[in-house]
Amino acid sequence: MVCDTCRERDAVVHLTQIVESVVSQVHLCEQCAAARGIETTVALPKHPLGDFLQAVQQQAAQMPGDAARCAYCGTSLRDFRASGRLGCAHCYGAFEQSLRELLRRVHGSTRHEGWKHEGADPDVVEREATLEVLRTRLAKAVEGEAFEEAAALRDQIRGME
Repeated sequence: MVCDTCRERDAVVHLTQIVESVVSQVHLCEQCAAARGIETTVALPKHPLGDFLQAVQQQAAQMPGDAARCAYCGTSLRDFRASGRLGCAHCYGAFEQSLRELLRRVHGSTRHEGWKHEGADPDVVEREATLEVLRTRLAKAVEGEAFEEAAALRDQIRGME
């Protein structure tokens, strides 16, 4: 289909306009669409995985040690660069230098500096366990209609909470 404006180039933009129940279609080439202020290229959003894989490919072009292989599984550095996957846990040791450089470029550091998991406070764990035992005893006391014992347990639980 030919552009409706210049009648020289192929139309790549097809506009449908509706004005007061009247439908009109306009077919434009890229230059005529740009002249009307219509953008003809769609910018795709960047994805972090794409950046990572691109960094892997760039490193493949820069590093000469593609022939290096993991002694355990036989995966080569070239295989890793092509797929983005290591063959086994031993590959981390076999390709350590290349991986360190890649991580430095991608993350800015070769050392993890994120959050550390700290285990639960033993005092809190013990207190929660004691409260659970007291609540179970309270439920049994209420069920057995031992109301004096239930009241004492209730007061003990409130004191701990």
